[in-house]
Amino acid sequence: MEMIGQQLILLTQAATWDALNDPAVLKDCIPGCETIERVAENEYTITMTAKVGPVNAKFKGRLTVSDADPPHAYTLVFEGQGGVAGFAKGRANVALTPQDEGTQLAYTAKAVVGGKLAQVGARLLDGVARKLAGQFFEAFNKRVSGND
Repeated sequence: MEMIGQQLILLTQAATWDALNDPAVLKDCIPGCETIERVAENEYTITMTAKVGPVNAKFKGRLTVSDADPPHAYTLVFEGQGGVAGFAKGRANVALTPQDEGTQLAYTAKAVVGGKLAQVGARLLDGVARKLAGQFFEAFNKRVSGND
């Protein structure tokens, strides 16, 4: 499944970049995120919960930043295990472009799930994935723009 979107962030490109690389900001904005800890310069461990239809899952995984081109773009890669619920893998390409009134944040995200999660149906999974991606970028925009 693939999700595409964009947000106008009312910050400079550099400030938006800094916020996208701040574990505290990410924790506040990732839906269901319980913990996020930096373990290396471009790698984090993450614990989060997600509900997909009748399946509740607690994921423990790794979030890696790759292809970083500060302050223009990067790729976030997530790999997580949800125990008996299955696994999830995702990738988000994020690009930042300066605008007169702030920074245009554009993203393309892809996700793959397996196990019980994959059995709930592609349409349901697509909807949940789109909702989670949208919630993250909306929460990020509100948090960094001071519109909480």
